[in-house]
Amino acid sequence: MHEPTDTPTDARATDDAHEPTDTPTDTRAIDDARALFDLSGRVALVTGGTRGLGLAISRAFASAGADIVVASRKADACDRVAEELSRAGNRAIGCACHVGRWSDLDRLVETAYAAFGRVDVLVNNAGVSPVYATLADVTEELFDKVVAVNLKGPFRLSTLVGERMSAGEGGSIINVSSTGAVRPTSDIVPYAAAKAGLNAVTVGLADAFGPRVRVNAIMPGPFLTTIARNWDMDVLAERTRTFALRRAGLAQEIAGTALYLASDASSYTTGSIITVDGGAQWSMPGGGDAR
Repeated sequence: MHEPTDTPTDARATDDAHEPTDTPTDTRAIDDARALFDLSGRVALVTGGTRGLGLAISRAFASAGADIVVASRKADACDRVAEELSRAGNRAIGCACHVGRWSDLDRLVETAYAAFGRVDVLVNNAGVSPVYATLADVTEELFDKVVAVNLKGPFRLSTLVGERMSAGEGGSIINVSSTGAVRPTSDIVPYAAAKAGLNAVTVGLADAFGPRVRVNAIMPGPFLTTIARNWDMDVLAERTRTFALRRAGLAQEIAGTALYLASDASSYTTGSIITVDGGAQWSMPGGGDAR
């Protein structure tokens, strides 16, 4: 009764029908998995690249062969990191930039292209999340600053670089979001709203700049970077007790995901939001190890 009514007369013909009709135009990495992650000859621009997640990403990209444009607000920090990366054999420059100011972003892009003639990978990592006592204490100045750095700046920089990438040899744009975008708490409401907007921008720009430019986001959970110095470690310990991995992340643990998105390894990945949070997003109240 449930037997198929039609059976193929030629099994080979049936198999061939499922063969892909299109093949990748770049097959240089098919026989060497290491080559998938090779960034030699490429230029990466990393905002907030002098500390925390941005510094870990800058170092990872440099170790994979990329030349680096390091951007952050402090010129001396940019120059210090650029010098470190240059000692490892890479070309690297620093450029002081406030990502919340469009005029600074215009200058940053011109500096990068003047130095290297191209940008192949853009990482919008710079972010800010000022503390406040109550939601009523959130000032217009604080709200505007959070939106400017976390949303307005990445949008503007992505459009400036993305248009050039699309007109050239393509590239990859990586936005650093936050699990706060999907699980906001009362202490990060403006930040969470801005990161939720960044997730939407990621998907929209992937559509706008495809097929030559891939646009994705990394959505980190709690990481023990310099920002963690303002955290209550007892509260963090209680919270991470419910995470699948029972801890916060280390800065270098973001590098693998960033390298994947920057490289040919992610050639069919765009418009994606990749969570890197040790299982924090799915933690349940009352879960975790018994005391």
